[in-house]
Amino acid sequence: MTFQSLREMSDAVKPAATVLSDRVSVSDTGAVTGALVDRLVWTSVFGQDAELRGTARWIVRSLAAAAGIRPASIHDLYMAMGRGDAGGFTVPAINVRAMSYDTARAVVRAAKQLKAGAFIFEIARSEIGYTEQRPHEYVAVVLGAALREGFSGPLFIQGDHVQTNAKKYNSPDRDQELTGLRALIKEEIAAGFYNIDIDTSTLVDLDKPTLAEQQEVNVNLAAEFTSFIRKHQPSGIIVSVGGEIGEVGGKNSDVHELHAYMDGYNAALKRRGATLVGLSKISVQTGTAHGGFINADGTLRMDVKIDLQTLAELSRVAREDYRLAGAVQHGASTLPPEAFDAFPRVGACEIHLATNFQNMVYEHAQFPADLKRGMYEWVRANAQEERKPTDTEEQFLYKARKKALGPFKRKMWELDDEARRAIGRTLEEQFTFLMTKLKIPGTAPVVARFVKAPAVAIDREKEIVAAGGKITAAEKKAEGLAD
Repeated sequence: MTFQSLREMSDAVKPAATVLSDRVSVSDTGAVTGALVDRLVWTSVFGQDAELRGTARWIVRSLAAAAGIRPASIHDLYMAMGRGDAGGFTVPAINVRAMSYDTARAVVRAAKQLKAGAFIFEIARSEIGYTEQRPHEYVAVVLGAALREGFSGPLFIQGDHVQTNAKKYNSPDRDQELTGLRALIKEEIAAGFYNIDIDTSTLVDLDKPTLAEQQEVNVNLAAEFTSFIRKHQPSGIIVSVGGEIGEVGGKNSDVHELHAYMDGYNAALKRRGATLVGLSKISVQTGTAHGGFINADGTLRMDVKIDLQTLAELSRVAREDYRLAGAVQHGASTLPPEAFDAFPRVGACEIHLATNFQNMVYEHAQFPADLKRGMYEWVRANAQEERKPTDTEEQFLYKARKKALGPFKRKMWELDDEARRAIGRTLEEQFTFLMTKLKIPGTAPVVARFVKAPAVAIDREKEIVAAGGKITAAEKKAEGLAD
């Protein structure tokens, strides 16, 4: 690191901490002002070079750890739910895409007010590309948001849909695809993603005659990736791993498929190591779609019917037969408001929420109309891979506008304070509503009871190296899931 970068960061954090060559010595957490955190998070994302960005991230992580905010695995809480020692709530897993710092701050404000601890920040493989947020940056932003809002306790950060691309897997590019997934898993774990959802459900072959044969590739790859995760997780941490029975948006799952997946997966994992720890949860399909179902005029359908009876049965069997926390519901953020209190009632352990928060930013009265027009013009010119022949213009723009979030990230972060506060308040109201419906208020004590967040070494040089990572053109164009 250059002397100038070190001096800039040292000057920035006084009198709260002293930046030394190998560590950040925090002398007064009370002196960590909001303005300081804002500056550090901004530098973590937009600093002029990798040294400055990486150093800022190193300091954010150090200040957060000193304040009792550390990345953690939700595995032990989910095992307690599987045993029946905890439960009665559904954990929201929130994908943060647009205006990530302001959105994450709104999540934390809602959780802190409700004394909630059982919530997850997540980002999917495809979202990393089109939102231009590599894992180390994402963690710095989330930890910074928690620090800014005075949160304390374990923070769950998840790699959502670490997903195989079926077209690439079934081509000469198979090895390259699998190597890329392993590299992503290593990068996520190194950044502090101690919760990873393996999604090899794209490789389920429903044309095979038996359920076991249909799930064969899915379960074997899921077991292989689980073994890979166990080899790379930090000492003292059991990364929470999720599996997926079948593609969300396809046919609804049933109990027979759950048994076929879990029995096949457990056998495949045992072949790789008799003592390897397996899954903590299982994702299923019950009638939703990632991003919602879109009308021709670009509005969301509100008549989506979820098979709650199946969700309840799958969750029950997952707990009773396999001691998992339960079933996970994807594609739920665009459901009507009255739908959400059903999930804890039927025993869903986790629910994935994303697209509607992006919608709320785009459609907010304080979001600049000229910025939105510019983003839509960019989408028409650069995101045609999202357009289907049957799409109306409105349907195409709704589905494709997520691809503009990365190219326009800085412009969105630079909205004036009034607009950012107004959008943040609206998001906070929605997070408060969802958390209440999902019954996570008051879960901070149960999280503290079951979850430990061991101190993991915070390495400045590794943060700097990670800060030099680029989003490739292929990643920006990647087609992928969007809950």
